[in-house]
Amino acid sequence: MVAPDPVDARLLAMIAEMGRAAVHEVAARLGMDPREAATRLITLSGSGLPLLVGVECDPNGIRKALANSVAWGNYAGPGGQAVRGTPSGPYPPVPGTVHGTPSGPYPGYPGPQGPPSTPFPAQPQTGPHVGPPSGPVPLPEPMNTWGVPGTSGWARGDQAPAPRSRTGKIGSTLETEGLEGARFTIQLVEVVDPADFLFTAAGYKLADGERAVVVHTELANIGQVPFNALPDMYLVLMTNKGETVGKAPVSLSSRPPHKIGVQPGETAGGHTVYVLPEDTVIFSVRWSSRPETDLNTLVWTIED
Repeated sequence: MVAPDPVDARLLAMIAEMGRAAVHEVAARLGMDPREAATRLITLSGSGLPLLVGVECDPNGIRKALANSVAWGNYAGPGGQAVRGTPSGPYPPVPGTVHGTPSGPYPGYPGPQGPPSTPFPAQPQTGPHVGPPSGPVPLPEPMNTWGVPGTSGWARGDQAPAPRSRTGKIGSTLETEGLEGARFTIQLVEVVDPADFLFTAAGYKLADGERAVVVHTELANIGQVPFNALPDMYLVLMTNKGETVGKAPVSLSSRPPHKIGVQPGETAGGHTVYVLPEDTVIFSVRWSSRPETDLNTLVWTIED
């Protein structure tokens, strides 16, 4: 019998523990891309396991979204330490227990890949036919803001609030919203580059030509809706060539990682680790609530 894939085994163990859950919840608990988790679960379901992968929606909300997509046209879906920023306190580089990947040469982690998004098919409007129109038929007003029905993200363009600043520098605190309507601020506290000594102190090893970077962020939930995701799930580094560097699946004992979930009124901090070629120039740090960028994406520029 072929040994199961370690990631599939973790997915199945989590599903067995939860019994019933949304794909994005399972992915968040395991620190995975929801699209990768969905693809793996569908494959496992088709292999004969007693596993059903389904979907739920608000039918009226989906119909409205499709109707408004017609007005949009082709809618494609949504050796030294340099510390930049204000450190939140002393962190002695004390070696500790290794969490995640065991010690050894660590390859750069490109981040999970998922299937490309495809356009929604336009659906015709239904209703009684009364004959050909006598003039041009006006299209419905386009929606330039998308989100969960019932939240401020689900609004017509003429009702959308004035946009807030989504860009800043190291030390800046920026406000945004999550997919489920949570309102929160994120502060980019500091960027430690290089952070090789922190990486090796935790028991990891860098391959030749690689360096480690550690980013410290703090999320404050300022709304009434809990933030149920991993705060740094889609926190990436942007290079001067326009490329992205995803987080490495490791944690450092001397720099605690983020934990899933921030309740209303709470503030939680954490550290994200990256491994990249040592000659790569970092231009900015970008946060998103999903793999692709949207209106709620935040960007902090890095100045030498």
